[in-house]
Amino acid sequence: MATLGCRIGAAVGLGALVLLAGCSADLPGDTGASDAGPRPSQRETIVTEGGIEMVWIPAGRFRMGSDAGETDERPVHEVALDGFYMDRYEVTQEQWARLAGQSEWLAPDPSHFKGPDRPVEMIRWDMAALFANVRSRAEGLEPCYDEETGECNFEADGYRLPTEAEWEYACRAGSRGEYGFGSDPAALAEHAWYAENASKKSQPVGRKKPNAWGLFDMHGNVAEWCNDRYGEDYYARSAADNPRGPAEGEQYVLRGGAWNSSADGCRSARRVGEDPGFADACFARDAIGLRCVRKPSAARDE
Repeated sequence: MATLGCRIGAAVGLGALVLLAGCSADLPGDTGASDAGPRPSQRETIVTEGGIEMVWIPAGRFRMGSDAGETDERPVHEVALDGFYMDRYEVTQEQWARLAGQSEWLAPDPSHFKGPDRPVEMIRWDMAALFANVRSRAEGLEPCYDEETGECNFEADGYRLPTEAEWEYACRAGSRGEYGFGSDPAALAEHAWYAENASKKSQPVGRKKPNAWGLFDMHGNVAEWCNDRYGEDYYARSAADNPRGPAEGEQYVLRGGAWNSSADGCRSARRVGEDPGFADACFARDAIGLRCVRKPSAARDE
């Protein structure tokens, strides 16, 4: 298991910095439009064997990307996804420390802004993948990540990082606006910790309003790793069903913005490519964390 970080580092190399700076263009007004699709029922929140709340995100279709955003958010394209469970909150320092105590390979809490209910941060991509594997094994699930190559087995029933499409679908929760709550950035403070209200540090999870699917902090607090490698022009050639990112690339995707992001940087469609080992971080390292997803398991979740 110790080889995971070394092999990933060797495979992806040191990519050039991709820093998508804030945009000053006006955001369009919210039209109230939403993607048609099922809404989760009250029974669709579970508590895992590890004591972490997850929300069922139902299968559906949505329009991914934004015509009002950066060039790598285009073209807007329709995507169909299978259902999946997603952590209701960003992974906290308490959750990380508890699992680190069960594994010789998982480093202790590396976070800068300490607090058991704050999101864990200072997390490289390989650390996030290793956390998912340790979490899977602790619950008797099949780990998703190959510990030699870092590649993901999507057929495994363990935890993994969300794909870009899964992340944006979950963040939007049916909204076609620039955020999960619409397109007015003036409302962002009710839903997110970001540069205007976070006092230059991360904040405890779950203190702002959740989105329509009951997920907290999808905007701001810490940027969240996705499973996908970053491809600036990937949308023009991505699969229509369950897209999983380009097969090659030196960077991985971060989503959601962070405590030091502008309102524009917290939009649902905003994409950032980051070196997985922090060789040249686009976000401050203490602004990068994670949340996990997994496929349903009838034997455990019914």
